[in-house]
Amino acid sequence: MSDYGHELIFGSFTTPGNDDPDRTVGLAVLAEQVGLDLVTFQDHPYQPRFLDTWTLLSFVAARTHRVHLSANVTNLPLRPPAVLARSVASLDLLTDGRVALGLGAGAFWDAIEAMGGRRLTAGEGVRALEEAIEVIRQTWDAEARGGVRVDGEFHRVVGAKRGPAPAHAVPIWLGAYKPRMLALTGRRADGWLPSLGYLQPGDLAKGNAIIDDAARGAGRSPRDVRRLLNISGTFSPVGRGQLNGPAEQWARELADLALGDGVGTFILASDDPDDLRRFAGEVAPAVRELVAAERERGDAPAAVPPVAVAPAAPAPRARVTAGAFAVVPTPDDGRRLSDRQVWDESARPTGPAPDPTRTYTAHEQANGQHLVQVHDGLRGELAQIHDLIEQVAAGEIDAGAARSQINTMTMRQNRWTLGAYCESYCRIVTTHHTIEDQALFPRLRQADPRLRPVIDRLEQEHHVIHDVLEGVDRALVAYVGAPDGLAELRAAVNLLTDTLLSHLSYEERELVEPLARLGVG
Repeated sequence: MSDYGHELIFGSFTTPGNDDPDRTVGLAVLAEQVGLDLVTFQDHPYQPRFLDTWTLLSFVAARTHRVHLSANVTNLPLRPPAVLARSVASLDLLTDGRVALGLGAGAFWDAIEAMGGRRLTAGEGVRALEEAIEVIRQTWDAEARGGVRVDGEFHRVVGAKRGPAPAHAVPIWLGAYKPRMLALTGRRADGWLPSLGYLQPGDLAKGNAIIDDAARGAGRSPRDVRRLLNISGTFSPVGRGQLNGPAEQWARELADLALGDGVGTFILASDDPDDLRRFAGEVAPAVRELVAAERERGDAPAAVPPVAVAPAAPAPRARVTAGAFAVVPTPDDGRRLSDRQVWDESARPTGPAPDPTRTYTAHEQANGQHLVQVHDGLRGELAQIHDLIEQVAAGEIDAGAARSQINTMTMRQNRWTLGAYCESYCRIVTTHHTIEDQALFPRLRQADPRLRPVIDRLEQEHHVIHDVLEGVDRALVAYVGAPDGLAELRAAVNLLTDTLLSHLSYEERELVEPLARLGVG
């Protein structure tokens, strides 16, 4: 059993197909919008059906703002390491530190040779990769004296000028399966990146052992090497095998891989937008919760920050523990951007006052905190909508592209009649409740009838929010045909801002304590 205590990261592995470039890029943008931390593409330069991976990464970098980027993994035999080092550093500087470098020793040697690459044996490929890592690291070490000098068997650099230095310490992740590559990973790399489909039962444990031994032999800690894993599977109502079942089954299985095999980064290979939404919105939060709970109960190492990719989460909130109720609802600051009002806020009913003598377990408090966390994601999407509208106003994108991006967001996909919390979190398994087939609001009504007026009002507001979102969509459509309608578009977004922020604050004010008290989470 190996848990290296790494902060959990979730990413996408998208096919870089050139048959529909807009869709390929759109999937990467969607990955950022739904909250994933990392976007990756395979790198097969000899494949004419694919876009060039480094060109694609640069284009996606310009279309995104937060998500990290990497080849999965770079085809080293067709990417000279000195040039690759400068490409990576340049993109890292342009993205303010959002790049990682996945490297592979090479495969498909007939195709590589046909493109002008040198055919290598397995052993030669490992030695060439180790030389390339040295070239890359020396190139990035811009402050060191003298030029880059590696007089290797396969790569020879004799005094090339160093630099540029990347914006951050770019990690090098190796796609490795055999003992020599695994040992190299332990000695020189920052991460191990295999694909689950290529592994046999027990291979993760065996690979970890080789990496750990090699790391210690090189004077490093095994925790210096992040364990990443490409995964694929099917979301289905009933479990039919590994990663083939409902989201809660995925969460349990990935949590087992994190706690038992030390996997800290899960990268989903799928070109299905719905898969990305469920992976980000349902699986990732549940895995984080399960792993955090197990680490708190056991002797697992405390989580350490990742070398390269920090999970993109809203501003951290205070951790809740047992005792008095400490979950703080997000306050409504009272500011309004629109002259319109779609409801009378003074008519909102309130629920029962909390019992000041009651105490709450950490698990109960977490139920309330989840609602705030889900809402933080919606607030983040709202900021993205404002950013998109400003991009439209500046002529950086057209209204059609903005509309397409907004339509992929969680708030647009939500069935608001069920509520943001239920849609985004209620399907996640918790330790005490099975809630897959029941909506949140009916359970709260049943658990405490005093909440019925509040629930009724919240459901009414959900319908209004749906209509306001439709108004934003209509304004975008109108702006396509009448570019002078920017004022109307901004007005629609301002109304959405007022409506959504007011509603989320009200919902938190009334529900965070009942969620904890009633055990509905």
